[in-house]
Amino acid sequence: MNYISTRGEAPKLSFSDVLLAGLANDGGLYVPEILPRFSAEDIASWSDLSYQELAFKVMFPFVKGDIPEVDFRRMINEAYADFNHQAVAPMVQTGSNEWVLELFRGPTLAFKDFALQLLGRLMDYVLTQRDEELVILGATSGDTGSAAIEGCRHSDRLDVFILHPYERVSEVQRRQMTTVIDDNVFNIAVKGNFDDCQSMVKASFADQSFLNGKKLGAVNSINWARIMAQIVYYFSAAISVGAPHRPVSFSVPTGNFGDIFAGYLAKQMGLPIDQLVVATNQNDILHRVIANNDMSRQSLNVTLSPSMDIMVSSNFERLLFDAYGRDGESVKALMAQFNSGGVELEAKAWNFINSHFDSYKVDDKRTCEVIAQVFAETEYLLDPHTAIGLESARACWRDKSVPMITLATAHPVKFPAAVEKAGCETPVLPDHMQDLFERQESYEVLANDLEQVQAFVAKSS
Repeated sequence: MNYISTRGEAPKLSFSDVLLAGLANDGGLYVPEILPRFSAEDIASWSDLSYQELAFKVMFPFVKGDIPEVDFRRMINEAYADFNHQAVAPMVQTGSNEWVLELFRGPTLAFKDFALQLLGRLMDYVLTQRDEELVILGATSGDTGSAAIEGCRHSDRLDVFILHPYERVSEVQRRQMTTVIDDNVFNIAVKGNFDDCQSMVKASFADQSFLNGKKLGAVNSINWARIMAQIVYYFSAAISVGAPHRPVSFSVPTGNFGDIFAGYLAKQMGLPIDQLVVATNQNDILHRVIANNDMSRQSLNVTLSPSMDIMVSSNFERLLFDAYGRDGESVKALMAQFNSGGVELEAKAWNFINSHFDSYKVDDKRTCEVIAQVFAETEYLLDPHTAIGLESARACWRDKSVPMITLATAHPVKFPAAVEKAGCETPVLPDHMQDLFERQESYEVLANDLEQVQAFVAKSS
């Protein structure tokens, strides 16, 4: 399978090349030239598969020709071996025909583990085949960093540098990153917000001369392999409530648009999805563009759901590529316009987006109310991001005969401030993290300055 850039000027690449490149050299994001499609009969035949077997069925078309079947199966099995539930992505019922998909059963207690446990193994495999090394540079709003470190720390072919916004992630999130004391792991706290960190990553990929010949690799969801791995749990959840014999709807708390874009791809690949609900916090650019065609930058709010405190949703560009008829030149012009101010999408493109997505915005006050309400009714504790997803699901749900599944993107233990503000008791850290607050931390605090960050990466890699 070949992959093409959303901006139309980068060369087509194979899966392995896209895996190591991350961002396209024209500044765009890679997407498959042609998506695989599965029939209703195909999907029905998967009803008795384990999560690992299903993952192979869904993902192998994307890597076929690059990675042998036996090696890909092994990496999938290894990636999900340390998840603490046999179902890997279990479902919990919170109401009539209403479900929560638990995506926090991996080692770092967030949905990012689904992609990054596999991504680290894929990178190590390809780098070993080529006898190469790579410098990983990523930005995190909280969860990507720890999942990336956990997925890549054991590779002697990867140096991992993770930028996080200084004092803008929860303490649990920070410590999950900064207490990994390995020779190839470097944490950088940037005195700015997530968008600043993400901008530095993109600028570094555009000009890698500061590395003096070394190459950068990406673990953020700009890397296609991240999106690919996330498609699987849409199929898993939908099949468990009756797909393909009945449609299913999903609500997804999202900041960077990668997780829900995977749901959109699952729909394009044949999964009968009725609604895809984009759930946002006060940083609501995705809700504004879907509801009102307002793609303007506004000031970034610090909220109780910090993983969604994002104003520049990188993966939205992948959707825009489809909305503009896969015209890379139009997308390139649109993104240049967005980088200098507000954007209004062409009517045809906006209508395309509206035909696939609903959206809703939830503030901190309502987030806490939902956490308290759901716990009182079910004794089930939501993290703040999942609470936003569930509230948005209920607000946008058109057909109650269609199962509605909210993606639970993180364990509530990672966000004690929101849980306590909701009046609930702070959950206990799982056994493998019991001593988290006693572990030694190591990280650099740097100014919001690209040259300083790049100089640190160059010196340390």
